[in-house]
Amino acid sequence: MDVQRIEPGKRMSQAVAFGDMVYLAGQVAADTVGTGVTIQTQQILAEIDRLLAAAGSDKARILSATIYLADMATFAEMNAAWDAWVAQDNPPARATVEARLAGPEYLVEIVVVAARSR
Repeated sequence: MDVQRIEPGKRMSQAVAFGDMVYLAGQVAADTVGTGVTIQTQQILAEIDRLLAAAGSDKARILSATIYLADMATFAEMNAAWDAWVAQDNPPARATVEARLAGPEYLVEIVVVAARSR
């Protein structure tokens, strides 16, 4: 079995697929200027969709998600975007934690592990 690295860089790949599994790096919003938690979450979820598709998977095959919030007080704002996006018939295991993110412009970061479609 070969390891498939999607969008590899010097430090990390945005996703890595091996066998039936896909591991995504932590995803943050690409455009943070003037955006709140809901908009950043929507951007991140769109990026997750794109990366999963590149790896031969989709959101219905997500096994687990870890969501990092810069401020737990924004939990409901993040959930507004998540609930509109998540595969209702196939919700993953999920944890949400408050954490200091890589920069103050980032309000949300999401990491997922998914099964590949074969």
